[in-house]
Amino acid sequence: MAIITLLTDFGYRDPYVAQMKGVIMRICKDVSIVDITHEIIPQNIEQGAFILYTTVPYFPSGTVHVAVVDPGVGTERKGLIIDCGDYILVGPDNGLLLPAARRGKKFEVYEISNERYFMEEVTHTFHGRDIFAPVAAHIARGVEIQEIGRKIDEYADMPMEFGKVRDGKIEGKIVHIDRFGNLITNIGGRALLDRAEYGKVIDVEIGDLQLKIPFYKSYGYAGENELLLTIGGNGFVEISVNMGSAFDRLRKGIGEKVTLTL
Repeated sequence: MAIITLLTDFGYRDPYVAQMKGVIMRICKDVSIVDITHEIIPQNIEQGAFILYTTVPYFPSGTVHVAVVDPGVGTERKGLIIDCGDYILVGPDNGLLLPAARRGKKFEVYEISNERYFMEEVTHTFHGRDIFAPVAAHIARGVEIQEIGRKIDEYADMPMEFGKVRDGKIEGKIVHIDRFGNLITNIGGRALLDRAEYGKVIDVEIGDLQLKIPFYKSYGYAGENELLLTIGGNGFVEISVNMGSAFDRLRKGIGEKVTLTL
C-alpha cells in the first residue's frame, strides 16, 4: 500500500484537507493517507519546514510527503517534486521542502510541468488540491517523476537554522509550540548535553525575559508547575512547565530569541 502524508496550514474548520484527500483517493485507490499536521500557523513556512524535517525519518521508504504552506499560490512560483531516494517531497518552491530534503543523502529537484497530471480545472488559489495532491497520487501509483516534471538546478532555498554556540552561550529561537504549550527551540539537544549536567540551573533569556531554569532529563523530575529545560522527543531543547503550559506562563511565541548562558 502506498503512503502519502499531508502537512498544511489549512486547519480543520474548512473542507480543504478533505478535498485534497478525495483527489488522492480517486487517483490512487490503494493508499494510506497520514496527516502530519494541518495546524501550521498560516503562511509560516519556517514552522512548516521544521515540522516536516522532524517527521520524515519515521516513515517507510517510498513515502510521498505533500507539504502546502503556500503564501505565493497563484503567482509565478514553481511547484516541486524532490526525489530524496528513500522518500519524495511535493509542494511549492518556497523553501518549505528543502530542510527535509537535506535529511537524505542526496536529492534531485524537479519542476512540476506536465499538466496531464493536474486536475482538469486548476484554480489560482488552491494548488494543494489541484496540482500537488494529484501529482502525489500519480507518483504513489507508480508514475515516474521524470514523466511529471523536469529536473532543475535553481529553486528557492531555506537552510535549516540550528542554535549556535559562542562565548559560553547557546543562541537559538523558538520554532514551534506544541499542544502542551512546550516552547520548542532550534537548539539541538547535544549542544546542551555536552555543556551541562541534568539538574544544573541555567540562565535563560527568552526575548525580554531573564530567567533561571533547571535542566532536567524529563518533565517528571520537575515539581508541579515548575519551569524546566529538557530535550524533547525530536532532539531539540524545549522550555516546558511540568503539568502546565510554558506558553501560557511566559507568553512567548515562535520567532522569539532564546539564549542559554552556561
